[in-house]
Amino acid sequence: MTKEERNPVPTSQDPAPRSVGFLLLDDFTFISLASAIEPLRMANHLSGRELYRWCTLGKNAKPVRASAGLQITPDAKMDEAATLNTVIVCGGMSVEDSVSDEHVLWLQHQAYLGRRLGAICTGSWALGKAGLLEGHRCSVHWKCLAPMREAFPDADFTAHLFSIDRSHLTSSGGTAPMDMMLHLIRSEHGRELAAAISDMFMYERMRDDQDQQRIPLRHTLGENQPKLQAAVLLMEANLDTPLELKVLAFKAGISRRQLERLFHKYLDVSPSRYYLKLRLVRAQQLLKQTSSSVLKISALCGFGSAAHFAKSYRDYFGLTPRDERA
Repeated sequence: MTKEERNPVPTSQDPAPRSVGFLLLDDFTFISLASAIEPLRMANHLSGRELYRWCTLGKNAKPVRASAGLQITPDAKMDEAATLNTVIVCGGMSVEDSVSDEHVLWLQHQAYLGRRLGAICTGSWALGKAGLLEGHRCSVHWKCLAPMREAFPDADFTAHLFSIDRSHLTSSGGTAPMDMMLHLIRSEHGRELAAAISDMFMYERMRDDQDQQRIPLRHTLGENQPKLQAAVLLMEANLDTPLELKVLAFKAGISRRQLERLFHKYLDVSPSRYYLKLRLVRAQQLLKQTSSSVLKISALCGFGSAAHFAKSYRDYFGLTPRDERA
């Protein structure tokens, strides 16, 4: 391989690298930062050219502590950052205490300059404090959904993994920033590159902005409904061979009548309907993630026939399984 092949020379048609600044707040979540940066690095590597540049930013030059205890020394003070196309705020634990007046003023200035603004995990809190979320759809880690909705009622907070709304891109935590960045790379440089990055990271599939966070039932119900939580766990463990309600109730340690009352009271749905939803959502994942036949997926999700599966799927999602795959 020649030197030129190893280091392709950019042509006049090559776009200028997009510059991304990651503003680190105290106790930011390290996995979310890595999930956002690594797709950019791999995009450069696989394309053989510099599509993206990135840097970490801090309020000052002091190391910023991550939630895992690691300390990251920012590449630059936020006030001295080079020209950026995008600013992404990286939040984590106790985000309310991590956002200073200096952060707020700097973010407002970035908005004035026309930068694309983003946030990962709980970083959206900083955008909200700066008054930059009004009228925007926004994603945040499920643990912060309720307090964020209360603190910033003019924003549209969703349980989606990530949201891209005009010049704002926000994601929940964990690996969700990877999905957001893969979506960004796909929109700017094509699906083939995004898919290759996903393959390199052994990432099962690129989730899109319609995928929901899986919010633990205990967060919705609290800790005072162990029987209902046990029933749902049994449902999730038996999607391919659905349990009869009387068997489900017996295994959960309550009567069928009690089971139905709990589902209606706390989840506003019957046990059968909730069970069907779990199976259909799993079927949707398999249709998007695998090449298994529709017939096989219908069996894996506990449907006795492809016709019954197709009707149930269409009634719930508004399209057939084959249309979903197409």
